[in-house]
Amino acid sequence: MITTLKVDASDLPDTPYNLWVRGELEAYVDAPEGSRIEIIGGEIVVSPGPTFEHDTIVKDLLRALTRAELSIPDFPWTGITTGLSLVGVGDGYIPDLMMLDEEIYRAARQARINILLPDQVELVVEVTSPSNAANDRLPTRAHPNNKWNGYAAAEIPYYLLVDRSPKRARSILYSIPNQATAAYLHSDEWEFGETIHLPDPLDLEIDTGLWLPWKD
Repeated sequence: MITTLKVDASDLPDTPYNLWVRGELEAYVDAPEGSRIEIIGGEIVVSPGPTFEHDTIVKDLLRALTRAELSIPDFPWTGITTGLSLVGVGDGYIPDLMMLDEEIYRAARQARINILLPDQVELVVEVTSPSNAANDRLPTRAHPNNKWNGYAAAEIPYYLLVDRSPKRARSILYSIPNQATAAYLHSDEWEFGETIHLPDPLDLEIDTGLWLPWKD
């Protein structure tokens, strides 16, 4: 099975985070083409590119956004996948999807920025894969600093975790981030097959009828 790798940063000319923000880290990391290079808990983490089944879920999320844009007057949200710099945390992630206000999106595009900042983002989405699911879920003793508490520490208002594990097969929406404890204080859950209802101000329904867990 392809696994997530942690890379030794001892020989780098700057911190992994600074190199990542400047778009220079890839030059120092021997990673297969298509890999995602992120800074998680201050460490360089190289993950394999997403599979087709993984990406079908992201596609369904984007379709839900598109339907809302076409049917709801002045629907304010748009979706994008790019880098997210967690200023103050010192991590840099590439979420599977981010939702941000259309006006913020247009301003960022006009400014020709390369990565987004937490205060530009309303919701982040992570879809788990067998190789890196521990990076996305609630922290454990083995993974005490991961994306879940990184997003909370950066005060991202909503974090939607789509957990494809056969033992879980559910989506969890985390909300009410607490910066001091790097934790989300509330969560709502939907099993695969149920319709996800994102609350105001997102006000979006997502059909999960075709979502399936990964094969063991």
